[in-house]
Amino acid sequence: MRFAEFNLNLHYSQNNMHHPFSKLLRPEAQDFINTNKNADLQKILLKTSPFSDVTIQELVQQIKGLQVAEKKFSFLLKENIVFPPGLNLEQASSEPTGNYKKNLIKGKTFADLTCGFGIDAWFLSQNFSDTTLIEQNTDLIKIVAHNWKVLGKKATFLNQKLEDFLNQNKDKFDAIYLDPARRDEQKNKVFLLQDLSPNLLEIQEQLMRISETVMVKLSPLVDLKYLVSVVHHLSEIHIVAVKNDVKELLLIINHSEKEVLCRCVNLESDHHDFEFYFGDEEHVTPAFSQPLKYLYIANNAVLKSGAFNLISEEFNLKKLHQNTQLFTSEDLVKDFPGRILEIRPIEPKKIKKGSQFNIISKNYPLKPDEIKTKYGIKDGGKNYLIFTQSISGKVVLEGQIYN
Repeated sequence: MRFAEFNLNLHYSQNNMHHPFSKLLRPEAQDFINTNKNADLQKILLKTSPFSDVTIQELVQQIKGLQVAEKKFSFLLKENIVFPPGLNLEQASSEPTGNYKKNLIKGKTFADLTCGFGIDAWFLSQNFSDTTLIEQNTDLIKIVAHNWKVLGKKATFLNQKLEDFLNQNKDKFDAIYLDPARRDEQKNKVFLLQDLSPNLLEIQEQLMRISETVMVKLSPLVDLKYLVSVVHHLSEIHIVAVKNDVKELLLIINHSEKEVLCRCVNLESDHHDFEFYFGDEEHVTPAFSQPLKYLYIANNAVLKSGAFNLISEEFNLKKLHQNTQLFTSEDLVKDFPGRILEIRPIEPKKIKKGSQFNIISKNYPLKPDEIKTKYGIKDGGKNYLIFTQSISGKVVLEGQIYN
């Protein structure tokens, strides 16, 4: 890439790198940060900084970074790593989702157009030999460039607005990635693509001109039918959960003319992936049944997909009710993507006050907390009570997770 083509405020190269973090990286400052890595941050903020040239807020920012890295991206738990402010840490992907992404695209040249703290770029770049990172926040791109040097990773770092880059860039990439900001100027969360920054609907044709493959990360709250209707050249939607908590949607955009593939994954679990072509759901008519021996509760990635009829068909299961997204069978289906319980009906009047259960309420008038209050149930234990509705009406089931 020829930097002379761009009117940049900053070209932060690893080869001629200055050290804007030298005060934080002094041994005594690092000792303070590491000594307090498990401390209460609010209590530390009430203290005076032990250093005249480093504020207590700057020190706490680094301590918080260590605490977040322990949970989200342990590969950064190394000496001389610098962490950004809390919002950037919050918005950064986790290590499991980063590892998942890197297996979806590969090639020679790669560009992350909204680099942020660079977590996704770190993983995605592993399948490419030439990486370019674009970030409009000057402080953030400095941090990323510093950290990548510490980690021994090469890249080209551009401090530039995405819109300016797209207008001035003359190069093509094998794949590009972007994670649009999901907050407006008032810091409120937004979900429609035209409200994101950048506006994906405005730039989608520009993106396709500079790369054959575009990956976009979005909030898991975005409606899938909406995405299929407004995103041009959409090829795949990945619904990515970690331990049954849906974290993100990933779009793969290319020039494929096939139907949109939807894949549901639940990382760090023993659940199988579930995939289908978007639109197939409406062509399937499920069978219904009263509760049989086994009850199946799809994981949250599958529930987000809305493919309830396809799940029923794929695994030869019966639904309890048109509006109850629970499934049942007499014979065990082991590879179901979710929880499996061995169940039996129980009369509500036989529920003993003070007994301990995990409560599940699906298509039932009372919420779990209301059920616990009504029946005097304690929360927890190994047994479950499922309050739901089948084709024969309201029903209560007692069950245990099938091992």
